[in-house]
Amino acid sequence: MEIFERTDLRFAMVGSGSWATALIKLLLNHQKKISWYLRDDKRIELIRKNRRNAYLRAVTLDPERIDMSSDIDAVVESSDVIVFCMPSAYFLDTMKNLHVSLEGKFLVSAIKGFVGNYQTIAEYFHFQHNVPFSRIGVVSGPCHAEEVSMERLSYLTLTSKYIETARQLCDVFACDYIKATPGTDIYGVEYASALKNIYSIAAGICHGLGYGDNFMAVLMTNSFKEMVNFLNVSHPDPNRDVTSSPYLGDLLVTGYSQFSRNRTFGNMLGKGYSVKTAQMEMSMVAEGYYASRCINEINKRFRVDMPIAEAVYDILHNDKYPPYVIRSLTEKLF
Repeated sequence: MEIFERTDLRFAMVGSGSWATALIKLLLNHQKKISWYLRDDKRIELIRKNRRNAYLRAVTLDPERIDMSSDIDAVVESSDVIVFCMPSAYFLDTMKNLHVSLEGKFLVSAIKGFVGNYQTIAEYFHFQHNVPFSRIGVVSGPCHAEEVSMERLSYLTLTSKYIETARQLCDVFACDYIKATPGTDIYGVEYASALKNIYSIAAGICHGLGYGDNFMAVLMTNSFKEMVNFLNVSHPDPNRDVTSSPYLGDLLVTGYSQFSRNRTFGNMLGKGYSVKTAQMEMSMVAEGYYASRCINEINKRFRVDMPIAEAVYDILHNDKYPPYVIRSLTEKLF
């Protein structure tokens, strides 16, 4: 992609959460200055004053190197590469404020989920804004913002239609504590990143209900098989290595990590919280809640056997009692 051959590229971030903050930290390893769209002027003032974002306090930010603005049109229009990073539930509302063209821009999605008519973010940019897939990239894990902020060794996968573009994206994000791997499986990575959040909720529910490590190993093994079956039926790719980091690795870290908000959300449900109460008490969005409904609808086309995803859907959206649902699920695992 010719855009990455330029040395004067302007990078921008659209999003204000912990993962967006962690990615800004990475971008500033290679860029002298970047732009940052935040919808709240008060948050901008606090970041300038405290040099930190409340969502990820471990990262110290230099306001002199970040042009912060609540005008998304100004941020996008003045930038060449725009990273979108926010909960999928907020994405369309954010895009409603965008009125300038995306023509000629390179767009990077760090969003895990679906929007609109159950589209991935790459599909949305392509079909709604006529952005060619050659100008779209995807950032995936396994990687938690908290560990990036502490500069713990982590691995990212940068995916784009062409492998050379993906390699160039790797150069943008890699550093001493970030190993970046290129890939071309945009569909597989986007679907896997949504599915793993659903399975992480399942892991949290089971942990909250008191199931032990032996069962959790079986649950995660079956979750992986379920994910692979869905990917192979919905978007087959002979070159996909499902045992690599953005598939199996991201599933494992999201299912087991103390930093996983989806596992935390599920754990609260297993301990007896209602869905609404758990959502209100969490300070961050559990993406798996929204992904569960989307995958349920998408799978009506493909009819893949997905007992774990269906169990989570029943608990989240059909108000089914978690102990009964999980007890029934245990008979379907092996």
